[in-house]
Amino acid sequence: MGADAFGLMLGDPRLWSIVGLSLSISLSAVAVAALIGLPLGALLALTRFPGRNLAIVVLNALMGLPPVLVGLTIYLLLSRSGPLGAWGLLFTREAMIIAQAVLVTPIIAALTRQAVADLWEEYRDELTALHLGPMARAGALLWDARFRLVTAALAGFGRAAAEVGAVMIVGGNIDGFTRTMTTTIALETSKGDLPLAVALGLILMLVVLGVNGLVWVIARRGERNDGIIRSDPLRGA
Repeated sequence: MGADAFGLMLGDPRLWSIVGLSLSISLSAVAVAALIGLPLGALLALTRFPGRNLAIVVLNALMGLPPVLVGLTIYLLLSRSGPLGAWGLLFTREAMIIAQAVLVTPIIAALTRQAVADLWEEYRDELTALHLGPMARAGALLWDARFRLVTAALAGFGRAAAEVGAVMIVGGNIDGFTRTMTTTIALETSKGDLPLAVALGLILMLVVLGVNGLVWVIARRGERNDGIIRSDPLRGA
């Protein structure tokens, strides 16, 4: 079985088309989530309004949204009898991007809020003395927190790439059209086609490990940029 799995990884165009589809959907979802989550997180960090603390609590809670609940909600919205049924997005890649973006946005927004809030505490006096407006403050702090924000986006990508419940519900797991790595693994395992499931599982594991490694590298670079590298007895060994 292991040899068959590696054989598929080396030369099966169907397998790599599934991998390409999965990555394109997850990357698109992260891009959409970043467009929403970055300004939302900065807004919550820099503004004061009634119910702000409740909004932060809710945002943090949404980081653990159950994927099947998200999938069901979007399914009901996009179904023919739903309010967005006329858009015809159900069982399409766009629906899958929406589902993953809903899951990833709270992660990026919450991590952005924390990063910007920490920097605001540090640079409050300087930014206040410069008489910068809210948008300028947010832009300056988002730029200063760019390394942490990249790690937040990568964390969101890891969540999106490994997700199965929501995309299976709204995408329909259609062969050659909406079948991703995770949904294929679930389907092929139930059918007993273990070589394909194992091959995709190995690729998915490599993707997740690569993302986590990239997060570590970027975090270390951010620490060097800020001049706050802690002493490491193994460093330089």
